Amino acid sequence: MRRLADVDVLRGFALWGILLVNITFMASAYRGTGVDDPAFGSALDTAVRFVTEVFFEAKFYLLFSFLFGYSFTLQMASAECAGASFLPRFLRRCASLFALGLCHAVFLFPGDILTTYAVLGLVLLAVHRIRPRTAVRTAVVLLSATAVAYLLLAALVAAAGGGGIDTAAVTEQGRQSTEALRGGAGSVIAAHLRQLPDVAFMLAFFQAPAAFAAFLLGLAAGKRKMLTDPARHLPVLRRLQWTGFTVGVAGGLVWAHASQGYPGTAYQLVAVAVDVATAPLLAAAYGATVLRTLAGPRGPRLAAALAPAGRMTLTNYLTQSLVLAFVFTGFGAALIGRVAPALVTLTALALFAAQLLFSRWWLARHRYGPVEWLLRAATLGRLPEWKVKAV
Repeated sequence: MRRLADVDVLRGFALWGILLVNITFMASAYRGTGVDDPAFGSALDTAVRFVTEVFFEAKFYLLFSFLFGYSFTLQMASAECAGASFLPRFLRRCASLFALGLCHAVFLFPGDILTTYAVLGLVLLAVHRIRPRTAVRTAVVLLSATAVAYLLLAALVAAAGGGGIDTAAVTEQGRQSTEALRGGAGSVIAAHLRQLPDVAFMLAFFQAPAAFAAFLLGLAAGKRKMLTDPARHLPVLRRLQWTGFTVGVAGGLVWAHASQGYPGTAYQLVAVAVDVATAPLLAAAYGATVLRTLAGPRGPRLAAALAPAGRMTLTNYLTQSLVLAFVFTGFGAALIGRVAPALVTLTALALFAAQLLFSRWWLARHRYGPVEWLLRAATLGRLPEWKVKAV
């Protein structure tokens, strides 16, 4: 089957946004605790964190989840074209993703998303015959139900006195985590293992419902083949931009304001509900902007820059964590808690720029990224071609 360049570009774009969020969690043990890193409290530090939370946090993984659902339909079509059974292929793929994700979470980054995708992929498999319109409605219901659940939880917290966190205790926990992550390999792995229960809780009750809703939206779009020729849907893309940027940014402002000033309170839970409802719209606006750009005069240049990285997203995703683990933990330089937020962001941009160049160089010589080749081998049950054939 012919690859869809627009899908690869969107994957590359989503990978960039995910990196800008993940690096903040790897650079500071205080990230996500409700307490800012005491080493970085300047106005610039606060502004950088605020911008990340408004425009990036909890947005780009939704775009990537949408593409997972869309790619599900492409994998089905590929199996059909090859005359192969789709079920064993997909089961092997999910098992491989889960194994990769588990290793990733333990050794490099506890905030891994691959294990979640592997489990939710099985749920998607179970319902994949759903009609596109029903899939969209189910996604909306799932997001709405999740938002309502957080509103009800906020009401309970407010009735109990408003909630809040023990700042001194959380600060001490952050200090201890920082020291552990600056230690040797055993100390780093032990710190990751201690974080996994909290991460699993967050994944199960926040990321997973929204990710599966995005899976369903991607599945519906894939069945309609909406990314085969996005230029046919320009009016829809424009509406997504207007609605998504207006409502999505407003929701992001609420999310960031509550996260920075009111952790653990009823207001923060209301903000979570707002984010669940509005983050998908901002993610859709980002995707629509990329697709409209691809349909314009700057499209070829954007495709040339991002598509190679999108073709080897899994390799790049894991490489990001590997590099950052050597930068921020005791596996290497142990710079966790020692790099200001602005420099952290610049580090992410530099790393992604290097990955764009490497991806282009690699794919000029190989058919797949290294990890993509391994995943494809596991999926197909045979070794695929490795090198690009000389013409």
